[in-house]
Amino acid sequence: MPPLLLGEHSVTLLRGRRDGLEVTLSPYDLAGGFAELQARLTEQPSFYRGASAIVNFGAASPSSDDLSRLRDLLEGAGIALRGVAGFDEGLESLAEREGLAFESPRAELERRRAMRPREAARLSDAARSLVADFAGARDDIAQRRRRGEASVPRQQPDPPPAPPAPVLHAVEAPPTTLYHSATLRGGQVLHHTGNIVVVGDVNPGAELLATGDILVFGRLAGIAHAGAQGDDSARIYALDLAPTQLRIATSIAADAEPKRRSTPVPEAAIARDGRIVVLALNRLGELEDSGTSST
Repeated sequence: MPPLLLGEHSVTLLRGRRDGLEVTLSPYDLAGGFAELQARLTEQPSFYRGASAIVNFGAASPSSDDLSRLRDLLEGAGIALRGVAGFDEGLESLAEREGLAFESPRAELERRRAMRPREAARLSDAARSLVADFAGARDDIAQRRRRGEASVPRQQPDPPPAPPAPVLHAVEAPPTTLYHSATLRGGQVLHHTGNIVVVGDVNPGAELLATGDILVFGRLAGIAHAGAQGDDSARIYALDLAPTQLRIATSIAADAEPKRRSTPVPEAAIARDGRIVVLALNRLGELEDSGTSST
Protein backbone atom coordinates (compact mmCIF):
# COMPACT_ATOMS: atom_id res chain seq x y z
CA MET A 1 0.00 0.00 0.00
CA PRO A 2 1.46 3.40 -0.93
CA PRO A 3 1.67 6.06 1.82
CA LEU A 4 -1.47 8.19 2.14
CA LEU A 5 -1.64 11.69 3.64
CA LEU A 6 -5.28 12.43 4.39
CA GLY A 7 -6.02 16.02 5.31
CA GLU A 8 -9.13 18.00 6.01
CA HIS A 9 -10.91 16.75 2.86
CA SER A 10 -11.98 13.21 1.99
CA VAL A 11 -9.63 11.37 -0.35
CA THR A 12 -10.70 8.55 -2.67
CA LEU A 13 -8.25 6.59 -4.82
CA LEU A 14 -9.65 4.53 -7.74
CA ARG A 15 -7.16 2.47 -9.67
CA GLY A 16 -7.05 -0.73 -11.69
CA ARG A 17 -5.13 -3.87 -10.95
CA ARG A 18 -4.83 -7.28 -12.60
CA ASP A 19 -7.87 -8.83 -10.88
CA GLY A 20 -10.16 -5.77 -11.05
CA LEU A 21 -10.37 -2.37 -9.34
CA GLU A 22 -9.06 -1.09 -6.00
CA VAL A 23 -10.85 1.73 -4.17
CA THR A 24 -9.17 3.43 -1.16
CA LEU A 25 -11.39 5.56 1.11
CA SER A 26 -10.56 8.11 3.79
CA PRO A 27 -10.81 6.47 7.24
CA TYR A 28 -12.04 9.74 8.81
CA ASP A 29 -14.80 10.70 6.38
CA LEU A 30 -16.49 7.68 4.82
CA ALA A 31 -19.56 9.71 3.86
CA GLY A 32 -17.39 12.23 2.03
CA GLY A 33 -15.43 9.40 0.44
CA PHE A 34 -18.65 7.80 -0.83
CA ALA A 35 -19.76 11.12 -2.31
CA GLU A 36 -16.43 11.67 -4.04
CA LEU A 37 -16.43 8.09 -5.38
CA GLN A 38 -19.96 8.54 -6.76
CA ALA A 39 -18.89 11.77 -8.47
CA ARG A 40 -15.93 10.06 -10.10
CA LEU A 41 -18.03 7.14 -11.31
CA THR A 42 -20.66 9.53 -12.70
CA GLU A 43 -17.99 11.21 -14.88
CA GLN A 44 -17.61 7.95 -16.87
CA PRO A 45 -20.85 6.02 -16.25
CA SER A 46 -20.04 2.99 -18.45
CA PHE A 47 -16.23 2.90 -18.25
CA TYR A 48 -16.03 0.46 -15.30
CA ARG A 49 -19.13 -1.60 -16.12
CA GLY A 50 -18.57 -5.35 -15.65
CA ALA A 51 -15.58 -4.95 -13.32
CA SER A 52 -15.20 -6.12 -9.71
CA ALA A 53 -13.63 -4.10 -6.90
CA ILE A 54 -11.76 -4.46 -3.61
CA VAL A 55 -12.40 -1.51 -1.22
CA ASN A 56 -9.59 -0.53 1.17
CA PHE A 57 -10.87 1.17 4.36
CA GLY A 58 -7.40 1.65 5.91
CA ALA A 59 -7.82 2.07 9.69
CA ALA A 60 -11.57 2.84 9.48
CA SER A 61 -14.27 0.60 11.04
CA PRO A 62 -17.16 0.43 8.53
CA SER A 63 -20.61 -0.80 9.55
CA SER A 64 -22.96 -3.15 7.73
CA ASP A 65 -24.92 -0.08 6.57
CA ASP A 66 -21.70 1.41 5.13
CA LEU A 67 -21.04 -1.79 3.17
CA SER A 68 -24.64 -1.87 1.93
CA ARG A 69 -24.42 1.75 0.77
CA LEU A 70 -21.07 1.08 -0.89
CA ARG A 71 -22.41 -2.02 -2.66
CA ASP A 72 -25.39 -0.04 -4.03
CA LEU A 73 -23.10 2.79 -5.18
CA LEU A 74 -20.78 0.42 -7.06
CA GLU A 75 -23.57 -1.68 -8.55
CA GLY A 76 -25.14 1.49 -9.89
CA ALA A 77 -21.99 1.87 -12.04
CA GLY A 78 -21.99 -1.81 -13.03
CA ILE A 79 -19.20 -2.75 -10.56
CA ALA A 80 -19.47 -5.81 -8.32
CA LEU A 81 -18.15 -5.45 -4.75
CA ARG A 82 -15.84 -8.47 -4.44
CA GLY A 83 -14.11 -7.85 -1.09
CA VAL A 84 -12.71 -5.43 1.46
CA ALA A 85 -9.26 -4.68 2.94
CA GLY A 86 -7.97 -2.73 5.92
CA PHE A 87 -6.22 -2.77 9.29
CA ASP A 88 -9.32 -2.87 11.55
CA GLU A 89 -9.47 -6.10 13.58
CA GLY A 90 -13.23 -6.55 13.12
CA LEU A 91 -13.22 -6.02 9.36
CA GLU A 92 -12.52 -9.67 8.52
CA SER A 93 -15.51 -10.97 10.50
CA LEU A 94 -17.74 -8.24 9.01
CA ALA A 95 -16.64 -9.27 5.50
CA GLU A 96 -17.49 -12.91 6.27
CA ARG A 97 -20.99 -11.99 7.44
CA GLU A 98 -21.56 -9.93 4.28
CA GLY A 99 -20.27 -12.71 1.99
CA LEU A 100 -17.22 -10.70 0.89
CA ALA A 101 -13.57 -11.63 0.56
CA PHE A 102 -11.12 -10.11 3.06
CA GLU A 103 -7.67 -9.01 1.92
CA SER A 104 -5.07 -8.11 4.55
CA PRO A 105 -2.28 -5.59 3.71
CA ARG A 106 0.30 -8.38 4.08
CA ALA A 107 -1.55 -10.60 1.58
CA GLU A 108 -1.74 -7.69 -0.87
CA LEU A 109 2.01 -7.14 -0.65
CA GLU A 110 2.66 -10.84 -1.30
CA ARG A 111 0.24 -10.78 -4.26
CA ARG A 112 2.03 -7.81 -5.84
CA ARG A 113 5.42 -9.45 -5.34
CA ALA A 114 4.16 -12.62 -7.04
CA MET A 115 3.05 -10.50 -10.04
CA ARG A 116 6.59 -9.32 -10.71
CA PRO A 117 8.06 -10.93 -13.86
CA ARG A 118 10.68 -13.58 -13.26
CA GLU A 119 13.58 -14.14 -15.66
CA ALA A 120 13.72 -17.55 -17.30
CA ALA A 121 16.63 -19.73 -16.19
CA ARG A 122 19.53 -19.77 -18.64
CA LEU A 123 21.68 -22.88 -19.15
CA SER A 124 25.34 -22.61 -20.14
CA ASP A 125 26.71 -24.62 -23.08
CA ALA A 126 28.58 -26.86 -20.62
CA ALA A 127 25.32 -27.79 -18.92
CA ARG A 128 23.66 -29.04 -22.08
CA SER A 129 23.74 -32.74 -22.88
CA LEU A 130 26.35 -33.78 -25.51
CA VAL A 131 26.51 -36.99 -27.59
CA ALA A 132 30.12 -38.22 -27.97
CA ASP A 133 31.31 -39.68 -31.28
CA PHE A 134 34.16 -42.20 -30.73
CA ALA A 135 34.53 -43.40 -34.35
CA GLY A 136 37.11 -40.76 -35.27
CA ALA A 137 39.11 -41.44 -32.09
CA ARG A 138 39.31 -45.21 -32.82
CA ASP A 139 40.49 -44.59 -36.41
CA ASP A 140 43.22 -42.21 -35.22
CA ILE A 141 44.54 -44.77 -32.69
CA ALA A 142 44.71 -47.53 -35.38
CA GLN A 143 46.70 -45.30 -37.77
CA ARG A 144 49.19 -44.37 -35.01
CA ARG A 145 49.80 -48.06 -34.18
CA ARG A 146 50.49 -48.87 -37.85
CA ARG A 147 53.10 -46.08 -37.93
CA GLY A 148 54.65 -47.33 -34.70
CA GLU A 149 53.56 -44.31 -32.72
CA ALA A 150 52.03 -44.30 -29.32
CA SER A 151 48.35 -44.90 -29.29
CA VAL A 152 47.76 -41.75 -27.32
CA PRO A 153 49.94 -38.68 -28.05
CA ARG A 154 51.50 -36.91 -25.14
CA GLN A 155 49.50 -33.77 -24.46
CA GLN A 156 50.40 -30.62 -22.64
CA PRO A 157 48.17 -30.11 -19.65
CA ASP A 158 45.27 -27.83 -20.36
CA PRO A 159 45.09 -24.59 -18.44
CA PRO A 160 42.76 -24.72 -15.47
CA PRO A 161 39.17 -23.88 -16.41
CA ALA A 162 37.93 -20.41 -15.64
CA PRO A 163 35.80 -20.22 -12.50
CA PRO A 164 32.09 -20.25 -13.21
CA ALA A 165 30.28 -16.94 -13.27
CA PRO A 166 28.50 -16.13 -10.03
CA VAL A 167 24.79 -16.87 -9.96
CA LEU A 168 22.69 -13.78 -9.34
CA HIS A 169 19.58 -13.99 -7.21
CA ALA A 170 16.83 -11.39 -6.86
CA VAL A 171 16.81 -9.92 -3.33
CA GLU A 172 13.57 -8.53 -1.98
CA ALA A 173 13.96 -4.93 -0.87
CA PRO A 174 13.27 -4.32 2.84
CA PRO A 175 10.38 -2.06 3.88
CA THR A 176 11.12 1.60 3.15
CA THR A 177 11.02 4.60 5.50
CA LEU A 178 8.56 7.46 4.92
CA TYR A 179 10.14 10.85 5.80
CA HIS A 180 7.65 13.66 6.52
CA SER A 181 9.05 17.11 7.35
CA ALA A 182 6.03 19.07 8.58
CA THR A 183 3.64 19.28 11.50
CA LEU A 184 0.54 17.07 11.28
CA ARG A 185 -2.67 18.85 12.20
CA GLY A 186 -5.73 17.23 13.73
CA GLY A 187 -7.50 14.99 11.21
CA GLN A 188 -4.39 14.21 9.16
CA VAL A 189 -3.15 10.62 8.82
CA LEU A 190 0.09 9.01 7.64
CA HIS A 191 -0.14 5.32 6.61
CA HIS A 192 2.99 3.47 5.46
CA THR A 193 4.25 -0.09 5.01
CA GLY A 194 7.61 0.35 6.77
CA ASN A 195 8.93 3.00 9.17
CA ILE A 196 7.65 6.58 9.57
CA VAL A 197 9.89 9.55 10.52
CA VAL A 198 8.19 12.89 11.28
CA VAL A 199 10.26 16.07 11.74
CA GLY A 200 7.68 18.24 13.46
CA ASP A 201 4.80 17.89 15.91
CA VAL A 202 1.90 15.45 15.69
CA ASN A 203 -1.06 17.39 17.07
CA PRO A 204 -4.09 15.85 18.86
CA GLY A 205 -6.44 14.26 16.32
CA ALA A 206 -3.61 13.34 13.92
CA GLU A 207 -2.69 9.67 13.41
CA LEU A 208 0.45 7.74 12.44
CA LEU A 209 0.15 4.09 11.33
CA ALA A 210 3.23 2.07 10.31
CA THR A 211 4.12 -1.61 10.01
CA GLY A 212 7.57 -0.76 11.46
CA ASP A 213 8.89 1.88 13.91
CA ILE A 214 7.63 5.46 14.38
CA LEU A 215 10.03 8.33 15.18
CA VAL A 216 8.80 11.87 15.92
CA PHE A 217 11.37 14.66 16.20
CA GLY A 218 8.91 16.86 18.04
CA ARG A 219 5.82 16.48 20.26
CA LEU A 220 3.68 13.41 19.71
CA ALA A 221 0.22 14.32 21.02
CA GLY A 222 -1.95 12.35 18.57
CA ILE A 223 -2.41 8.63 17.89
CA ALA A 224 0.52 6.38 16.94
CA HIS A 225 0.27 2.70 15.88
CA ALA A 226 3.58 0.91 15.23
CA GLY A 227 3.94 -2.72 14.13
CA ALA A 228 0.47 -2.58 12.54
CA GLN A 229 0.89 -6.02 10.93
CA GLY A 230 1.63 -7.75 14.24
CA ASP A 231 5.31 -6.86 14.85
CA ASP A 232 5.45 -6.50 18.64
CA SER A 233 9.17 -5.60 18.45
CA ALA A 234 8.32 -2.27 16.80
CA ARG A 235 8.90 0.89 18.86
CA ILE A 236 7.64 4.47 19.07
CA TYR A 237 10.12 7.31 19.75
CA ALA A 238 9.43 11.01 20.40
CA LEU A 239 11.26 14.00 21.82
CA ASP A 240 8.07 14.83 23.78
CA LEU A 241 5.82 11.78 24.19
CA ALA A 242 2.30 12.95 25.21
CA PRO A 243 -0.05 10.83 23.05
CA THR A 244 -3.80 10.37 23.23
CA GLN A 245 -3.30 6.71 22.23
CA LEU A 246 -0.37 4.38 21.59
CA ARG A 247 -0.58 0.99 19.84
CA ILE A 248 2.20 -1.52 19.20
CA ALA A 249 0.96 -4.62 17.32
CA THR A 250 -2.09 -5.65 19.43
CA SER A 251 -1.10 -3.77 22.63
CA ILE A 252 -2.98 -0.52 23.32
CA ALA A 253 -2.41 2.30 25.80
CA ALA A 254 -4.49 5.48 25.97
CA ASP A 255 -4.51 8.71 27.99
CA ALA A 256 -7.73 10.71 27.75
CA GLU A 257 -6.05 13.86 29.13
CA PRO A 258 -2.35 13.92 28.13
CA LYS A 259 -0.34 16.42 30.20
CA ARG A 260 2.37 18.69 28.83
CA ARG A 261 5.48 18.54 30.98
CA SER A 262 7.54 21.64 31.68
CA THR A 263 10.76 19.91 30.65
CA PRO A 264 10.04 16.99 28.26
CA VAL A 265 12.67 14.30 27.77
CA PRO A 266 13.12 11.98 24.76
CA GLU A 267 11.28 8.72 25.41
CA ALA A 268 10.50 5.41 23.71
CA ALA A 269 7.46 3.14 23.93
CA ILE A 270 7.93 -0.64 23.69
CA ALA A 271 5.64 -3.67 24.07
CA ARG A 272 6.31 -5.91 27.09
CA ASP A 273 4.08 -8.77 28.31
CA GLY A 274 0.99 -7.56 26.46
CA ARG A 275 1.21 -3.92 27.61
CA ILE A 276 3.02 -0.80 26.49
CA VAL A 277 5.93 0.50 28.57
CA VAL A 278 7.43 4.00 28.24
CA LEU A 279 10.97 4.81 29.35
CA ALA A 280 13.59 7.49 28.75
CA LEU A 281 15.96 6.91 25.85
CA ASN A 282 19.01 6.90 28.14
CA ARG A 283 17.47 3.91 29.97
CA LEU A 284 16.41 2.01 26.87
CA GLY A 285 19.29 -0.46 27.26
CA GLU A 286 18.21 -1.55 30.73
CA LEU A 287 14.79 -3.07 29.84
CA GLU A 288 14.15 -3.88 33.50
CA ASP A 289 10.80 -3.77 35.29
CA SER A 290 12.11 -1.43 37.99
CA GLY A 291 12.14 2.22 37.01
CA THR A 292 9.86 1.89 33.95
CA SER A 293 6.37 3.38 33.78
CA SER A 294 3.35 2.15 31.84
CA THR A 295 1.06 4.64 30.07
